[in-house]
Amino acid sequence: QQVQMVQSRGSRGIRLTGTTPTALSFTASQIFTNCDYFPSEFSLVATMKIKRLRKKTNQYIFSVVKEGSESLLLGLRVSENCLHLLTSPPGGGGRKRISFKNVRLDDDRWHTVVLAVTGPYATLTVDCGLPVETLSTRGSRFIIGSRGHWRGRFSGLLRQLVLLPGSDAMPRLCPNSEPRLAELSVPQVLKSSPLQPDQQGSVYPYAEARVTAGDRPPCSGPEKGQLWFNVRKKGLFICDGMMWRTLMQRDSRPGSGIYKWINGSFQLYQNVSTQEAQAWKYFTIDDKQVFLVVADMQKAEPELSTIYRWNRRQKRFIRFQTLETHSARDWEAFHIHNNSFLVVANHMRLQLFEVNQTLSTSGAYDWEFFTIGPYHFLVVANTFNGQNTTISSTIYVWLDGCFRSFQNITQTVGATDWEMFQIDGRFFLAVANSQQFSRKSQSLYNINSTVYELNMFTQTFLRFQDIPTHALDWEFFTIGDEKFLVVANSYDGSSYSVNSVIYWQGYEGFVPVHSLLTFGCRDWEHFTTEQGSFLIYSSATSRLSKVFR
Repeated sequence: QQVQMVQSRGSRGIRLTGTTPTALSFTASQIFTNCDYFPSEFSLVATMKIKRLRKKTNQYIFSVVKEGSESLLLGLRVSENCLHLLTSPPGGGGRKRISFKNVRLDDDRWHTVVLAVTGPYATLTVDCGLPVETLSTRGSRFIIGSRGHWRGRFSGLLRQLVLLPGSDAMPRLCPNSEPRLAELSVPQVLKSSPLQPDQQGSVYPYAEARVTAGDRPPCSGPEKGQLWFNVRKKGLFICDGMMWRTLMQRDSRPGSGIYKWINGSFQLYQNVSTQEAQAWKYFTIDDKQVFLVVADMQKAEPELSTIYRWNRRQKRFIRFQTLETHSARDWEAFHIHNNSFLVVANHMRLQLFEVNQTLSTSGAYDWEFFTIGPYHFLVVANTFNGQNTTISSTIYVWLDGCFRSFQNITQTVGATDWEMFQIDGRFFLAVANSQQFSRKSQSLYNINSTVYELNMFTQTFLRFQDIPTHALDWEFFTIGDEKFLVVANSYDGSSYSVNSVIYWQGYEGFVPVHSLLTFGCRDWEHFTTEQGSFLIYSSATSRLSKVFR
């Protein structure tokens, strides 16, 4: 078994020359540890160079086959002037093939392709150009460069091969100054300086490509070129003669990440242990103590959500206190006079506000605290009462030491978020209506969300504007003197790939000014730095979230 590193046209790639077609293979369970099913939305990124193929010649860049057989579950295949994605749906029904024709990849030049799959739709992008217009993994095996037998073996050079959830890999690669060699995750050994002047077809052979698992084996001259699969870190590494270099690795760290702005981008700063975290809230007390509280959904009793406090000496967030919650969805922190408060949206049980007050809710999803003049308010987003989602959500006002009902906003529809904002002395509340559902009718996701304005004469919030949405969240922000609302559109009834929209405050209300393609958008957050104004959204269907500037 041998793997060769080949330098061609100024760049390096891996050529598979082993005597066993399945030399570079591993069981799918080593990647899919928590779920046996392939994501319905995923991206494949590959950089390759392959010589002219003869007619009726097919070669597999990678494949997923049934363990112990040659039954193909998923495959990416290149042929003369074509690229094919092959799938075998669970339960039989025959193999499906999506073919992209007139895609010239077999021209002995480097090319980077991005294949984005969203449910039944697939989009191919080659060299950052214009786009060319749920599978079970249990008991299956990934094979790189073949389908498990000699016929269909990949003969070209492979520089990168990345599989990641979410169908939004293309914006991470493009635009690019070298689109044919756009890099998402290229092993360092393939990016280092040439060992000798570049010559067409120069070959740098590695030693035996034995793949070992378990503890880290030695890496020195005799082991150069050997592969090691780290089961714990879910990574494939290659020995360069001195140290193990990453070829492919999956981020398997549990929990949530805290990111810090470093050198013009966000980089992971601290990993925090969480259990199906739903929301985070940052707050301070006395302008000196800094806290983060997470809304955790655990599968054990009692369910506990955690408050973390910033430790100035260790420069990290340290566990400070745990609080009993019940399928917590959101936290809100606020101050009244010299007192600090936290309120939690418990999704499955009644909401406890301190120990002396209970507020009746129905499938609460979000709390929003706001102040108007001397009055303090809380508004709850009620989602579901067990029969339907068209129910009232309630605004509470702080009177005589407790919160009392101020106004029922009738017929909110699966409300998941409230956003309060002020414009030129006028006070607004925007509700995100997510889903119209009842036990007697089908679900509707194309519904209106509503902006309400406080009428000073009636002292109630009145309907100001209806906006068509598929909403889960609103975020209000300003840039200079301009006022904006951005909606998190998540699901339109058939796809999570929908546009979220930025609205600008005009003379007659909010008007759409910009659409942003999002995938399962759950939440928006606006922030500013010295570099400008930014928007970040969290995705409920992808491990990747986007930052817009």
